[in-house]
Amino acid sequence: MTQPTKRRVSQAKSKLKSHTVFRMNVLFFSIFLLFSMLILRLGYLQIVKGEDYARALARTEEVPVNTSVPRGRIFDSEGRVLVDNDPVNAITYTAMQTTKRSEMLETARELAKLIEKDDKRVTTRDKQDFYILLNTKEATEKVTDEERAAIRNEEITEKEKQRKLDNLIREKITEEEMASLTAEDIETLAIFREMTSGYALSPQIIKNEGVSPEEFARVSERLTDPKLKGVNTITDWKRVKTSDLTILGSTTTPEQGIPSSKLEYFLARDYSRNDRVGTSFLEQQYEEVLQGQKSVVKNITDGRGRVIETIPSDEGKPGKDIMLTIDSELQSSVEGIVEKHLRELKAGPNSQLVRDAYLVMMDPHTGEILSMVGKRIDRDDNGKMVVNDLSYAAVTAAYEVGSSIKGATLLTGYDQGAVKMGETLIDEPLKIRETTLKRSIFNKTLYNRIAMTDLKAIERSSNVYMFKIALKIANETYAYDEPINIPSRSFDVMRNSFAQFGLGAKTGIDLPFEGTGFRGGSTEGGSLLNFAIGQYDTYTPMQLAQYISTIANDGYRMEPHLVKEIRGASTDGENLGAVETVIEPKIMNRIGSSQAEIDHLKKGMRNVYVGSQGSARSYFNDTDYTAAGKTGTAEVTFYDDKTNPFYKKPSITTTHVGFAPYENPEVAYAVMIPYITTDTRVVPPTSNLIVRAALDKYFELRETKSEQPPSVIKPPYSNKVIEEGEEDPIDIDEE
Repeated sequence: MTQPTKRRVSQAKSKLKSHTVFRMNVLFFSIFLLFSMLILRLGYLQIVKGEDYARALARTEEVPVNTSVPRGRIFDSEGRVLVDNDPVNAITYTAMQTTKRSEMLETARELAKLIEKDDKRVTTRDKQDFYILLNTKEATEKVTDEERAAIRNEEITEKEKQRKLDNLIREKITEEEMASLTAEDIETLAIFREMTSGYALSPQIIKNEGVSPEEFARVSERLTDPKLKGVNTITDWKRVKTSDLTILGSTTTPEQGIPSSKLEYFLARDYSRNDRVGTSFLEQQYEEVLQGQKSVVKNITDGRGRVIETIPSDEGKPGKDIMLTIDSELQSSVEGIVEKHLRELKAGPNSQLVRDAYLVMMDPHTGEILSMVGKRIDRDDNGKMVVNDLSYAAVTAAYEVGSSIKGATLLTGYDQGAVKMGETLIDEPLKIRETTLKRSIFNKTLYNRIAMTDLKAIERSSNVYMFKIALKIANETYAYDEPINIPSRSFDVMRNSFAQFGLGAKTGIDLPFEGTGFRGGSTEGGSLLNFAIGQYDTYTPMQLAQYISTIANDGYRMEPHLVKEIRGASTDGENLGAVETVIEPKIMNRIGSSQAEIDHLKKGMRNVYVGSQGSARSYFNDTDYTAAGKTGTAEVTFYDDKTNPFYKKPSITTTHVGFAPYENPEVAYAVMIPYITTDTRVVPPTSNLIVRAALDKYFELRETKSEQPPSVIKPPYSNKVIEEGEEDPIDIDEE
């Protein structure tokens, strides 16, 4: 080989070797990059996303299971049971993640042989779907190819197309075909629909009402039978009330489950679809406290997703108990007083519109509601007069209340510089152009002038004194038969001041659906004068109680509350559970009046009961205790029922507010009776009679109460038993 040839071969080998080294370097670098990316990815998954995946795994394996933990009980202030739980036998079904509908159907058929299941919840659509399930081929062939094509060609989502197709199939099922379902089929369907109403791994209650010992035993004996896979027997609980007090609230039954309007809310909080939930008042307000904590189990699955073992992870806890501020004995006593007088009113003359009466008693220093009464006269299916509980309407129903709010008007006058303590004004009928004569009840003569101090104005209930305060607040001068011009801001001044007492504002009571009343819409001059004597805006009985409580408590407005304590569940069924939370008194605000002004007003209210011209003297001047208050009579127009012959005709609403003892108030109270008479010339004194009887009973029972807080569970005060699902539904909008 020549020298040039050797040189070329050597250069070729050198070049080949260089290329090989380069390729190897590229390969190793690529491998390095791939491993680096893999390591980074693993680090990201393990370090950054590790907790997320762990939570996702927990959601897959740790499943909240409805073991029907007892819901928290409700006690009165003395430890008496108001709402309890009764244990009942129940049969449940839990579907696995891999359970097929055909398997569920076979289980339902087998279970139907062992228990009796009523079909009252089975709907026509349920029957149609069940027929389709049993006769799938025949049912689907009822829809022609042309009909299917027409649906496919519509510009709607696939989900909507399937829904239209399903509805079309149902429509084509005839009555004769539906009638082919046997009694056994319907019973199987009733069981099957309960099985399919929830999620996989979430127990569904098949039957918990009227499960006989024989049924319970038959099913229990066959729990290991493969044909009854997923079926179980448990102890469930039914909610039982020992009082018809509507503010206790109500819950759904397992059949009703979570209301559809709140489904997403509760499911996001680990509820099951068939869980009981509070739907009104205290049961709803304290749902999170009463519900309890369900047990959590970890389901171990095989490669096919089948559960092969269930390990308890959290045993769960029963709901916490709540103790109310209401004493059942006092509540029952004053309910009887209100009902007695309401019946007497209805039996008397001019009672065509009488149907409701309210009484609220509260501790002015703590805001504790001592009694909350609402009664309504109705007729049962046989036309017999009955009196039903309407306690919830004490926070929803609002009416014009009359002179009982004159204390707020007087204090507003002091605050706005419209009147001074002890100032004398002339009570005289006022004639404003294009309005009826505006006067006090005791002064009917047009030119009759009576010198009136502020205290005497409260004692005798002078309308004109309050009219003149309103005129001064509006910076308007009265002249006989001349118009008056009231700026709209004057209404704002009065309303803002009244709101400090709780009038026209949320009281803050621990109940949902609280109303605040309605504001009058007119700003004509006479309207502000009517506002000053409680005949313009409307207020609830609870607002009246908070208003007078604020005066009794030296101007401090306390938030009213029905729950006194939250306790753990009883450990032995005999002693109350440990106190976990005490509801402390909450001051919402203090009114702008000075202590001297409030004390001055209290003297006027004391004179209402004992003064020589006091409007309630004849009912309270002989009591063993001291008290002070204010009566109210509002001239109103009946608008509640257009079909009533008294629609748009005049009526009277009476109220009465007060506190006792006068020197150191421990109870404040408000009574309201809407449409007490259709004869505006003769007003029954029923509000005064109710207050006197209720106060007598309060002080009588006070002497028998122990100062020691209750520690043991006491039996119910009444013998009433109202089981879950027996309550009549309450329409809040009705009020």
